[in-house]
Amino acid sequence: MTRILEYVIDSKASGLTVQEYLKTLGCSRNVISRLKAADRGIAVNGEPVFSSRRLSAGERLTLTLREETSSFRFSSPAPEPAFPEPDIVYEDEDLAVVGKPAGVPVHPSQGNHGNTLADILTWHYRQKGQPFVYRAVSRLDRDTTGLMIVAKNMFSASILSSMAAARQIRREYLAIALGRTDEAGVIDAPIGRKEGSIIERTVDAAGERAVTHYERILYRPDLDASLVKLRLETGRTHQIRVHMAYIGHPLPGDFLYCPDYSLINRQALHSHSLTFLHPVTKKELHFEAPLPDDMQFILPEAVSRHS
Repeated sequence: MTRILEYVIDSKASGLTVQEYLKTLGCSRNVISRLKAADRGIAVNGEPVFSSRRLSAGERLTLTLREETSSFRFSSPAPEPAFPEPDIVYEDEDLAVVGKPAGVPVHPSQGNHGNTLADILTWHYRQKGQPFVYRAVSRLDRDTTGLMIVAKNMFSASILSSMAAARQIRREYLAIALGRTDEAGVIDAPIGRKEGSIIERTVDAAGERAVTHYERILYRPDLDASLVKLRLETGRTHQIRVHMAYIGHPLPGDFLYCPDYSLINRQALHSHSLTFLHPVTKKELHFEAPLPDDMQFILPEAVSRHS
C-alpha cells in the first residue's frame, strides 16, 4: 500500500523545518524516521529533501508512505465461519471505524489467539488482497460492544494516538446500571489495581485520578435499572465498571464487579458514539451505534414487544 499526502505550507508554518512541521501534525519520532529512510519519503515542490529543510509559505510538502507487509496473526487462511465479516461502519485510506461485538478481545493475549478483532480485520483485508497492519487507536474490554477506531497506516495511527492522548477523540458510552441513578453526576475517584488480583480494579486513594460524567436517560421501575450515558475525562482500566459499582449502581452481567446475570450475560456497556477530526483532512467525523440487541430490553418499547 502506498499513501501519498500533500500539505500546502501556510504562513504559520513558514520557517519551520520539515521535522518540526511533522511534529505539529502529531507525527511520532518513529513515523518521521520511517519517512526519512524511505525513497522520496519527504519531498518539497516535488524534490526530495532532508527533514532539516526549512519550509516557506506556499510550498508543497509531499509525504509518501509505503507499507507492503501485513500483520497476519494466524498461520493459515481460516474458513469463513471462523472469521465473520467485521462490522465496518466507515473506512477510507487512513482509518476504519468498526463495531466490536461482545466476547471479542481487541488484541491477542495469553489465551486469546485466533478469536480477536485483530484476527478478524487481518483476515478481512487479506481476503481483499490489501496489506494491513492492525493498529487499534483505543481499546474496549472483551465484553464491551460498540465503536472503535483502527488506523490503516502508520501516519494516521500516529496522529490519532496523539489525539487520543490529548483527549481530542470524544466518546460516549451507554450502560445499564442497577437501581435508579441520580439524573446526572460526576464521579471523581482514583482507581488502582485491587490487591491480590492482576485484572480487578478498585477505588483506591493511592490510585490514579479517574473522572466519569454520567446522565440518566431513563429508569425502568419494573426492572429497577437505569439507562445512562457516560463520558470519560480519563481512561483508566475498567473505569466505568468500577465507578458505577462504587456509587452503588453496578452494571449487571459484569463478572468482576456485579456477577448478576438475570438481565444480561455480559457487562451492559456499549461504546455508543465517536466524534473526532479526521487525522488527514481535519474534517469532523461523527458516528453512532444503536444499543445492541442484548441491551435493548431496557428501552420502554421492549415492554410492549414482549407483552
